[in-house]
Amino acid sequence: MGDYFQAVDEISSTLIRENASDVDEDGQFPAAAIDAFAARGLLGLISATEVGGLGQGIGAAVRVIERIAAECGSTAMVLCMHYSGAAVIEKFGPEDVRRDIAAGRHLTTLAFSEKGSRSQFWAPVSTARAQGDAVLLDARKSWVTSAHHADSYVWSSRPVGADGVSTIWLVRSKSEGLTVEGQFNGMGLRGNDSTPVTAENVEVTASDRLGEDGAGLDVMLGTVLPLFNVLTSANAVGLMEGVIGASAGHAATRFEHSGSTLADLATQRARLAEMRIAADETKCLLYDTVAALEAGREDAQLRVLESKASAGDSAARVVDLAMRFCGGVAFRRELGVERRFRDARAGLVMAPTSDHLREFIGRALCGLPVFG
Repeated sequence: MGDYFQAVDEISSTLIRENASDVDEDGQFPAAAIDAFAARGLLGLISATEVGGLGQGIGAAVRVIERIAAECGSTAMVLCMHYSGAAVIEKFGPEDVRRDIAAGRHLTTLAFSEKGSRSQFWAPVSTARAQGDAVLLDARKSWVTSAHHADSYVWSSRPVGADGVSTIWLVRSKSEGLTVEGQFNGMGLRGNDSTPVTAENVEVTASDRLGEDGAGLDVMLGTVLPLFNVLTSANAVGLMEGVIGASAGHAATRFEHSGSTLADLATQRARLAEMRIAADETKCLLYDTVAALEAGREDAQLRVLESKASAGDSAARVVDLAMRFCGGVAFRRELGVERRFRDARAGLVMAPTSDHLREFIGRALCGLPVFG
């Protein structure tokens, strides 16, 4: 996998692991981990070598997110959003921002979800109106990961004048008229700094547009959705790996009165095996999805939809099994099971939600337009 993955493993097994509990308990943004990734050039993992990036593809990003998520779901989600936004900027954005991302000087994120359209992120209600040579954005974004810490937002709006559902913009986080509201205080992924962002007459120019006016849906479906879905799936796989490891370690604990362990119980071994099978099934689908995307297979779109739906369901099931496997100890924070139990729930409701994904898959199987 190259030197980059050795760096990921080193940061994950030390800094991220050591800080995971505090990130969760205090709702801290994992700044130390992000700084460490920036210093090692890992924010530019998928940036082109011509701008100083590592030039890696979707498979590398999946492996990185999976490894991080085994230690901390919040940190993995911050990087998931960064890579998803960076992919759009790499394809459509200005060279100076691409170079800053590659050099670790720029953290980006997605700003698609809105109060007006909720989980139907592909249908923004925010507006973009021309004023001379500028464009003014008005919006109420509902969930923006890394909202206080990102240097830019990959932002959706209605088109300025073209036909189409949306247009995508590069919005600098320090732009006048942007307001980041409050602090995230959620059930899981508590350190991902996901908060509302409001825009009032935020000025951008044509050079800040990512893709053509009105072509935002094409950018979402062609660039963002494949990467975002497999990275959130990788997050779920990593959470499962972390909770299986914690459960297996707990199984070696001996009962003082008998000297036996949980591993001596056939029912507990069967439960652990069930967890392992579910995680491996999900991982197989995830990496087949990566292979389908890299090879341009005809079933790639279907695999992209299936992978996130499967991963969300499997992660929720596996962490629930881990809670029962570890018993009362799982309810305490030190084992890390209840943290992953909470983190795993996010994948079920994070757009595109599991319900939406099943609708899309069902439409494909019935020969209907998937996103009609």
